[in-house]
Parts: sequence; C-alpha cells; structure tokens
Amino acid sequence: MELSSILSAEAIRSISAVSSKKRLLQEVGELTAATYNLEADIAVEALLEREALGPTGVGKGIALPHARLQGLESVIGVFLRLEKPIDFDSVDRQPVDLVFALFAPPDTGVEHLKALALVSRTLRDANVCAKLRSSADAATLHAVLTEATTSEAA
Repeated sequence: MELSSILSAEAIRSISAVSSKKRLLQEVGELTAATYNLEADIAVEALLEREALGPTGVGKGIALPHARLQGLESVIGVFLRLEKPIDFDSVDRQPVDLVFALFAPPDTGVEHLKALALVSRTLRDANVCAKLRSSADAATLHAVLTEATTSEAA
C-alpha cells in the first residue's frame, strides 16, 4: 500500500486559520465531500464520534483523525496543513498543524489498520514533516507525502 492509492492530489489543502478542533473536523468533512463526493455532515459526525472515544492527536503537531463510513469501497484520505496550529487534545499537549484524516469502509479491518500505520510511519519522519510545514502548495504537499512512501518501499 502506498499513500498515492489513498490520497488524491485534490484532497490536500493548506488553511490559514481555524478556530477550533470541531471547525477543523468540519474542514476535513468539506474537503472529503468535495474530493470524494461524500456527505460532509456524515463524515464530520463519524470523526466526532471517533474523537469521543479518545483524541487522535498523536503528538509532535500531528493528528490522525479517522472513521468508518458507509458507501466507501476503499480507504481514502485527506491532508490539511494549518498555518496556525490549534489545540487538538494531543497526547503531548502540543498544538496540531498537520492533519491526515482517513476514512474506511465499515467492514475493512486490516486495510484500515495498514493505512493508519502507513500514515503514522510517514509522519514520524522529521524530514517529511519539515517539508510539509515549509510549503503551502497543495501539489508540493502531495508530492512530499507520496514520494516519502514510495522511497520507503524501494
């Protein structure tokens, strides 16, 4: 599995400012709806339900919100880069500026976990995160993310 199979080039956005975690998840829902033709409200509700189980801020400015959605055939993702970090209830209590959200079909077990592991592994790379934080251009962000996983596989 590679990030290019999960993350469409259109599913990436750099945002100048959001006011809260809930507003950020709404941005994720809107981007998911626009890119993958899904209902934004349903995506946001699924993310909020998952967040109620425990925050998905994994530390070092990174959040990996994820949820299962009816109507999907495979795992999909969206990536947001925030110019102004926000509180996300992260494990290290640091604000978040890199957000990679994943959505999976309800009956997907292993594929969902593989995708989460892949994204987590990619964003644990300090060089990748530095490149992501230094560019607001969506095409560049997509290239950084997809090239990181391609070079790991080689």
